[in-house]
Amino acid sequence: VQLQASGGGLVEAGGSLKLSCVASDNLFKLDAMAWYRQVPGGHRDLVAQITTGGATTYDDDVQGRFTISRDNAKSTVYLQMNKLKPEDTAVYYCNAVKLDLSTIDRFDYWGQGTLVTVSS
Repeated sequence: VQLQASGGGLVEAGGSLKLSCVASDNLFKLDAMAWYRQVPGGHRDLVAQITTGGATTYDDDVQGRFTISRDNAKSTVYLQMNKLKPEDTAVYYCNAVKLDLSTIDRFDYWGQGTLVTVSS
């Protein structure tokens, strides 16, 4: 699975950005799609996830400000980010997960990352 992320940029605090991630595979073949973010020297942390069934989860820091969604026809997952804060500054990575229930294996696929910078 290849993932192409886009939409990052520079925005002022309080502003909005929308990230897009286009998958090379049909989204129904993927068990979940997610966005992670990473700051220099930090861990890659989960921001939001959406399952094949449409269930969503969010990190507490973005709950109520960010919305993850998917367009199956376009094989695209979005991350709408509102009320951005300087601490949201990071490289955002698109992630896809496939589960092999017969072997209990998890396969993670990653996009190239897109930089989001929020100025104060």
